[in-house]
Formats: sequence, structure tokens, C-alpha cells
Amino acid sequence: MNTSTLPQHASIERFLHFLEAEKNASPHTIKNYRSDLAEFFRFLGTVKVSDVNYLAIRRFLAHLKEKEFLRSTVSRKLACLKSFFKYLTREHLVENNPASGIATPKKERRLPSFLEMKEVEHLLESTVGDSWEMKRNRAILETLYSSGIRVGELVGLNLEDVDLLSGLVKVRGKGKKERIVPLGSCAAKAIKEYLDVLSMDAERASVPLFLNRQKTRLTDRSVRRILLKCAQRAALKKDISPHTLRHTFATHLLDRGADLRSVQELLGHTHLSTTQIYTHVSAKRLREAYDQAHPRA
Repeated sequence: MNTSTLPQHASIERFLHFLEAEKNASPHTIKNYRSDLAEFFRFLGTVKVSDVNYLAIRRFLAHLKEKEFLRSTVSRKLACLKSFFKYLTREHLVENNPASGIATPKKERRLPSFLEMKEVEHLLESTVGDSWEMKRNRAILETLYSSGIRVGELVGLNLEDVDLLSGLVKVRGKGKKERIVPLGSCAAKAIKEYLDVLSMDAERASVPLFLNRQKTRLTDRSVRRILLKCAQRAALKKDISPHTLRHTFATHLLDRGADLRSVQELLGHTHLSTTQIYTHVSAKRLREAYDQAHPRA
């Protein structure tokens, strides 16, 4: 079947199946690419996949710019289109890739937001309590700050993934890649206290580690709500998210002498350049400390 008869929907579904089956793409990536492609074809209207050309994609990117999307978002949507048409070209469903000659916008070099140590302490103090939910919330915050894992990785944890004796956690990251990350003693203690309150058997396999009130797996959206409530109780003035704790984890490690390669491994970054943004944060803090302390700064 060529693209003159292959509907948009069928083209998209074939591409997404390819990403999942052959590229081992994460559910998060699949969801984003499905949304991006649907948005693109809504913008173009009823045009056939085979009729999409270079100018159509340029018009779409101009539309995104008018809507003031972040350059990082535009870059992701363009990457999706390039990958989609590359796949169709390889499968001989279109003659060429109309997105291949379009340059990717340069990413903004925004410094990540993070918490100072006192702010982390205030946040953790907001979870003091004896209920199982409060114990769970404490364990969630301690784990995010102690390991630097993503919120999607956190909610994907099962009991069998956490070894409290050795202080190690098996994490399934982007592209379903597994990595082992260390868990600090404070986080291990918080998880143990949470499990003790639940009276859960840590030997049972494939049981979600963090549960909701229905005793099913907690969602990333729920974790975000929990964190916002904790931040409000702690009277933090910053807008924070689970990713803020990931940024805080990386920044605090580098501030205290950890090398960049180690932080890259802990965060699960494929490219060192992704991790290097944290060196700008640390350099800025060093400059501030120098300016305040040196008599001839």
C-alpha cells in the first residue's frame, strides 16, 4: 500500500508501532509523538501524507513560533516529524523526507531551578506524621532527592527493585534502559518505615512500591500533587515539581565535588552535554561565594 491510499491514522499507527517494537521507545515518548503528529495534521487539514512538503512543515513551525512555544518543544515536534517521514521513506511510503533539510532550533540554555539545603529540609519536615500516607510521602520525597530519578521512574518501581540492605535501586529509564542507582540511608529508612506501616512483604515480586488509597500503583500526576501540597505546608516560595528535586540532586552533588561523568551515570543521561548544564549552576554559585568572601573580588 502506498501513501495515496494509506490514511493518516494508519501511517501514524504503523510508525508508533515501529518505535515501540523496534526502537524500544518509552510509553512517554509514544504518547508525545502521537500528540505531536495529531497536532501537525490538524494544522494541515485533510492533506494526504504523501502531499506533505517542505513548505507545509515550515508553515507549521512558523505557527508554533507565533504561539510562542518554547524552542525545546518546537525541536521535539520537528524531531518527531523528521523521524516519522524518515520511517515512511525507508518503507517506500513516501519518495523523500520533507523535514530532512530543516535545521533544528537551538535550545535555550535555561539554568535548572533547584532547592537550597534548608529548603530541602523544610520540604521533608512537612511530611512528619504517623499515617501510612504521610510515611509514603516522606519516602517519595526522600527517594527523589536521594537518587535523582525521574518521577516516571519512581512510580514504576516495584518492591523487588529496591534492596534496602545494599542501598541500591533498579530503575527503568527512558527507552526502557535499566540502571542501578544508590539510595541514601535516609531514603532507605523512610521506605522501610513506610513498608512497615503497610505491613507489606518485601519479598513479593512485581508489587508496586508506592501505592494510592486504592492500593494500586501511584501515578506521576499524583506524585506532583503530593509534592505541591508538601511545598505549601513547607511555605516554599519557589514553584517546584518532581524534576526540581532531580535538579537539586545533581546540583548538590556537583557542589560537593562529584565528577560530571558520575552524575551523568546517576541521572541516566545518554549524552554528557545534557548533564553539563549543572556545571553552569555550580560555577555561578562558586562565583557568588568568591565575590562575597574574597577581599579583592
